[in-house]
Amino acid sequence: MSFDAWFELLLFMVLLAAVSLHGLAASGQFPREHRAESLQSAAGAAILYGSIAVTMLSLVAGLLFAWKTIPWYAAVIGGGAPVLFAPLLLQPLPDPFVNGRAALLSFSAAAAIIALVMLKLS
Repeated sequence: MSFDAWFELLLFMVLLAAVSLHGLAASGQFPREHRAESLQSAAGAAILYGSIAVTMLSLVAGLLFAWKTIPWYAAVIGGGAPVLFAPLLLQPLPDPFVNGRAALLSFSAAAAIIALVMLKLS
């Protein structure tokens, strides 16, 4: 693999890590009865569902980028690692961060920024 392919694989792995971390943080907000107090309002629901939409759009953009630029075997192996390690990455973070708006917005913004970088490269 060329250096460019390694860099693109690294971007893809970081994107999948951000998407996985967002998914774990968002999954703690369901069902509605278990949702954090800061996310029970209409604005909180908009943040929750809006961040999910942005993250999913970023994932689609990243998958299209990976499809075009990364060999399939590298994408499978490199993409699986961040998904497997996401719970270990989330565990040391403080509970108020993970259970509130900050995690959703941070991980969603990270995924969007990485997806924009990928789109700029392709």
